[in-house]
This record gives sequence, C-alpha cells and structure tokens, in this order.
Amino acid sequence: MQEAPAIQPGPSGRAFSLAALVLSGEAIFLLPFVLARVFRPTLLDVFDLTNLDLGTAFSAYGLVAMVAYFGGGPLADRFSARKLLVVALLSTAAGGIVLAQVPSIATLRWLFFFWGISTILPFWAALIRATREWGGERSQGRAYGLLDGGRGLVAALLASVSLILFSAILPADAAAATLEQKRLALVQVIWLFTAFTAATSAVVWFWVPDSSAGSDSGGRLSLRGVSAVVRLPAVWLQACIILCAYVGYKATDDFSLFARDVFDYDDVASAGVGTLAFWLRPVAAVCAGWLGDRFRRLPMIVGSFALLLLMALVIAFGPLGPGVGWMLAFTVAGTCTAVYALRGLYFAVFGEGRVPIAFTGSAVGLVSVVGYTPDIFMGPLMGYLLDSAPGEPGHRHLFAAVAIFAAIGLAAAIEFNRRASNSRNA
Repeated sequence: MQEAPAIQPGPSGRAFSLAALVLSGEAIFLLPFVLARVFRPTLLDVFDLTNLDLGTAFSAYGLVAMVAYFGGGPLADRFSARKLLVVALLSTAAGGIVLAQVPSIATLRWLFFFWGISTILPFWAALIRATREWGGERSQGRAYGLLDGGRGLVAALLASVSLILFSAILPADAAAATLEQKRLALVQVIWLFTAFTAATSAVVWFWVPDSSAGSDSGGRLSLRGVSAVVRLPAVWLQACIILCAYVGYKATDDFSLFARDVFDYDDVASAGVGTLAFWLRPVAAVCAGWLGDRFRRLPMIVGSFALLLLMALVIAFGPLGPGVGWMLAFTVAGTCTAVYALRGLYFAVFGEGRVPIAFTGSAVGLVSVVGYTPDIFMGPLMGYLLDSAPGEPGHRHLFAAVAIFAAIGLAAAIEFNRRASNSRNA
C-alpha cells in the first residue's frame, strides 16, 4: 500500500519537522503529568491536596480523554496537523496560567477536565498522523521510535532542569523550607513549563509544514474514516496490543516503591531506580524503531511482548529480596526495554494493517480509545493490589497481572503478524 510522502523535503527540513513533533509531543503533557510525577509531594502540600484529591483530578482527565481520543480522529483527517498542534499547545499553556494561581481542588478538577480535551482532541491523532507522514513508506519504525525516544529524552532533560530551578529557589536545607517557600518554588516551575509549552507552539508553526489532510472528506468534517477503519480486524488487534503494552508502561510507576519495599532501598536510592527507568526510554524506543524497519516491525512487537512476559513472571515468581539486588537491575532494565520498545513500535504498523493514509487520524482515535483505557483502570488496580497485600506480596500480585496482559498482547501480536504475512503472500 502506498504511504504518503514525507511531510518536509530535504534532510534538514525533515530533521526540523521531527524535532518539532518530538518537542510538542512532550511539551503538551508537562503541566498535566510531568509536574505531578516529579514534584508530587510538594504539589500535595502547596495545593493542600490528599492523594485521593489528586487522583480524582486525574480521573476527570482520563474520562474526558477517552471521548476526546475518538473525536480527535476525524479532526486529524480533516484539518492540517500544524494548525491542530498549535491550538492544542496554546490552550494547554493557558491552563498553566490558571494552575500558577494555586487554585482550589474544585477548580483543579475542572482544569484537568479541560486538559483532557486540549491535550487530546486537537492533538494526539494529529501528532500520530504527522509522524506517519514523516516516516513515509519505509521508515515507520524509525519515525515512531524517534518520536517516543525523543519525547523521553526531552522529558528527562526538562525534569532535570526544573529540579535544578526548584532546588535553587528553596533554602540550602530543603527539609526546613516553609510552605510559602515551597509554593514560590513550585509556581516558578509551573511558569517554566507553561512558557515552554507556549514557545513550542511557535516551533511547530515554523517547522511543521501544512499537510494535505481533508482531501478525502470533501472539505467537511466526516465520520467516513471511522466507519472504514472500524471494519478492519487489524485495527482491533492493534488496539489490543496498545492496551496490553500500556498496562506494562503504567506498571513501571511501581519500580521506585518496589525497590524500597522489597530490596530495602532508601528514598534516594529508590528514586535512582525510577530515574534509571526514565533514561532507558529513549534508548529502547529508538533502537526498536530502527530494528523494526530493518527486520520487520510485527516480529519485533512479538519479541518485545515475550520479553515483557518473561520479566513480569520473574518478578511475580522469582527470587526477590535484599540479598539479590542484581535481580532488581535485571528486571527493571528488561521490563523497561520491552515496554519502551513496544511504545516505539505499536503506532508504526498502520501500513501492515492496511489503514489508508487518509484515515490515519480515525484509526489513531479508535485504537487510542481502547488502548489507553489503563489510564482509567490501572491506577485503582495497582492501588488495590499493593494495599491489600503490603510489601513483597503486593508487588508480586501486580506483576502477575502484568504477565496476564503481556500474554494477551503476545497472542494479539502473533495473530496480527499472521494476518499481515498472509496478506503479503496473497
């Protein structure tokens, strides 16, 4: 099947286009997610929140995002990716202005509801479509691997810069900082993330050219693409692959707690384990994308699920404890390699699924509605499993659940590969 040509001719133009997509792909999520991930304790103190309060805000985001994923598909098929990305970035940055005022929990829930729309409806399907167009016919794995790996690198660098800024504003003895000092430092980080998000919209405007979206819709917003892709079995298999891989991704949030509860690491060493997982993302995603283009992407997805299944089973049933610290490094590295390899590949197989380029946005919307449902159920599931069996048993139960999803994903990937092979040989 013929893929669309790259969205920008010439090596330098293509590099700038991809760089803009990478920057936008991470900038859009700085305020809703990265801030809480890096500064969660301070965020709770400054905003006077409980974990449940923050969880309800995230739930508001997740619920509206499920609807926005679906609606964003036809938008991406109708309108230029550049315009949609700029609208998304500017509106999300506007929410940062509200957040910097340290609003009440009621306002915060509405803000996350708004971000569930602004970061997904005009953004997500447009980003994936633009990346597919950038990759052309032969470089889909490289395109999505560079996108996710680049996003991981940007996130790691910005987290480090924001931490330096945060530490510089607090007194030398951070533990003795007053609530007002914490508030001042956190608000400065919020303004940093807000400014970066807004500035990225300018980068997108100048570096990402207009695409030819909308040629198949007769100039109207249409559900024709949705009705076409919903009948493709490969699209549902791809959705299943994303869902199972995303369960593994959400489970990586447990690694720092896993290190403390099971291997007796202190808070600093446990945070180091989480940082290791963070920095593995760009390496695994980029390498998986490159290898997928060289040796075929679906077999790489099959292999990645097999590795994820193996690592989950090792954590669920293998030897754990302070005396086998090497096991922690082995399982964290193996699990993250598998998860981030999947993230670098699972959007790269629209061609194998025979999804027409004109309906890429609709396909992205459909598979995302299914694939990202762990945003709704994985948090409560993790909390229940870890709280109902504190310590080592809870972590074993969690990764036993991950193993079940990995096995389902492996089966879906094998079936997808079988169908694609039969189609090529027909």
